[in-house]
Amino acid sequence: MARLPRNVWALAAVSFWTDVSSELIAPLLPTILTVGLAATPAMLGLIEGAAESTAALLKLWSGRWSDRVVRRKPLVVAGYTIASIVRPLVAVATSATQVLAIRMADRVGKGLRSAPRDALIADAVSPTERGRAFGVHRAADHAGAVVGPLVAWALLARGVGVRDVFLAAAVPGAIAVLIAWFAVREVPRAVSAPAAAVAHDAVTSSSPTRAHDAPSLRALRTPLVAITLFALGNSTDAFLLLRAGQLGVPVAQLPLLWALLHVVKSASSAPGGALSDRVGRVPLVVAGWLLYVVLYLGFAVAHAPWHAWALFAAYGVVFGLSEGTEKAMIADLAPATARGRAFGWYHLAIGIAALPASVLFGVVWTHWSAGAAFAIGSVLAFVAALVLLSASGARPTTMRR
Repeated sequence: MARLPRNVWALAAVSFWTDVSSELIAPLLPTILTVGLAATPAMLGLIEGAAESTAALLKLWSGRWSDRVVRRKPLVVAGYTIASIVRPLVAVATSATQVLAIRMADRVGKGLRSAPRDALIADAVSPTERGRAFGVHRAADHAGAVVGPLVAWALLARGVGVRDVFLAAAVPGAIAVLIAWFAVREVPRAVSAPAAAVAHDAVTSSSPTRAHDAPSLRALRTPLVAITLFALGNSTDAFLLLRAGQLGVPVAQLPLLWALLHVVKSASSAPGGALSDRVGRVPLVVAGWLLYVVLYLGFAVAHAPWHAWALFAAYGVVFGLSEGTEKAMIADLAPATARGRAFGWYHLAIGIAALPASVLFGVVWTHWSAGAAFAIGSVLAFVAALVLLSASGARPTTMRR
């Protein structure tokens, strides 16, 4: 098996430290919002959904821009820097509205970096290694999401206050920025338009795509419809933590539960991505989505603390099967000069659905029940799997690898 290029490992390290930073905060934020700041589940859904939708719009722009200019790295570094600066400010928030503003600023950074970063990874490897490369990157990302909650738990166990734990997130965030700045390298490639035309294009085109680049991304249409449907049923994972608390998992154990989820994500991501290089992208993605259907129904009917632990562990496998594989599928279907745009559309499909998905989930939970909200998510995921299978049947060669 060939050694993966330096950029894959460098960007994996950046994602590792970024997730250590963000996941110091993530497992505690739902409880702080709903208990400490008196936010409702609907407000939690609004905060997380608005944050992700903000990121999604910027991901499309940054992906297109990175195709048009020689260097993708400045967008990647800028995105990680912005997020690392604003994320710890949650420590001084005194209202849910302030948390919303901080989360949206954090997601601005994510929006700038995600599509160019994924394009850098795709640029660095051959088509037969894409699944493994994206799997390794996701594994490192999720490994950081293991360490972050464990650090939060250790600090809380030593009597450190929750807001001081939030401030501690600045340290791994700074490490991530330094690695992005000094270790990530540009990959030689063709650009989709002369750099001199970029400013003119940005002024004269109000649409994300124009007639000359639509054909190059036509193969993405049905897969992106399926991904959007799945995203509409995949609300923020903050609701899983809220459900775990509802099932009786103590607040002090929530970071450990969150860490368990990411242990499984990390352990399954690299094997899942590599498997997609051999058996095809669609079978792995569909398998992950169908497992999601079963597990969301499990969250709907669960009634004991141990159910939460079992469901969280199994839920991690969903990401191992589908997350890196989805990105490899997007890279397979996009021409080299349109990869940034392709990943921009991919992230937009997921992120733009985040707001209605999370708001719908929160409203159904608030006015009906948690079980009803999880059941709706299961139905949408099942429909998405059927749509993706139909795309595979229409284009068996391109959708396989």
